[in-house]
Amino acid sequence: MARLRIEALRSVLGVLELIEPEEQAQQRSDLAAALKELRLASGLSGERLAVRTGMSQTKISRIETGRTLPSVFDVQAIVRALEVPKHEADELLTLARSANTEFHDVRSSRRRGLEHRQRELAKLEQDSHEIRFFLPTMLTGLLHTPEYARASMTNPQAAATAKRLERQGILYDREKRFTFLMTESAVRWPILGAEGMAVQTDHLASVANLTSVRMGVIPTKPVCPLPSLLSVFVVYDERLATAETYGGLVVMRDPRDVAIHLERFRLFEQHAFWGTEATDLLASIAAEFRARA
Repeated sequence: MARLRIEALRSVLGVLELIEPEEQAQQRSDLAAALKELRLASGLSGERLAVRTGMSQTKISRIETGRTLPSVFDVQAIVRALEVPKHEADELLTLARSANTEFHDVRSSRRRGLEHRQRELAKLEQDSHEIRFFLPTMLTGLLHTPEYARASMTNPQAAATAKRLERQGILYDREKRFTFLMTESAVRWPILGAEGMAVQTDHLASVANLTSVRMGVIPTKPVCPLPSLLSVFVVYDERLATAETYGGLVVMRDPRDVAIHLERFRLFEQHAFWGTEATDLLASIAAEFRARA
């Protein structure tokens, strides 16, 4: 049975890049079933596997029943404890990496309502201690003024706007750490009139003074020798990263994917203004907006 399951996984992995987001639940189910069958084939009890992997028996049970999605590290520990042959272990690890990557498409978010999306983000923020935002093109919701928040939504809804602004209260939690790293272009992107943009830029400078916040701005001058600034991404602690596309949001839990985004973040932050340099730049941008108004 375990051999048949591995063969089925091999066929799935052969077309992995073509799998639609809706099929991800099946990937997770296949992974859970394969791990359980491999344990049964080895003759190990759940208790013995728990001892060998350093996990609790409850966690092993939840993984095998599909109630808990195992991380790539969890799967690595299990296949090592079960002495799974390398080529089969590699296939399971590839599937685990795919299962730990989600895609939340824009169409589904709109069907559920933008307010639901704001609740999901609030939960992520509540569950994290240190959050790093990289903002190459536009400001994130935690930094919006009410006017900017409404203008940034394609179809603004009063409940969703209110929820976005309500989320900003977490910035005053001194137990948390927020790093906002943005480009000067993102600050200047004119989704409002000049006066509204001046108010928004003043708001950024005010948020930068909060105890929990560290804010950096990558200036457009002088020229910075940086690689392409592809998209907005956020890293929650060192356990999860999200990246935005036009079609939706990619959620990555694989430690390697998280590490890639952390590495890129640390590269970009070396080229930013911080502290008074950043707030001075913001003040000069706000003054330019007011001069135009």
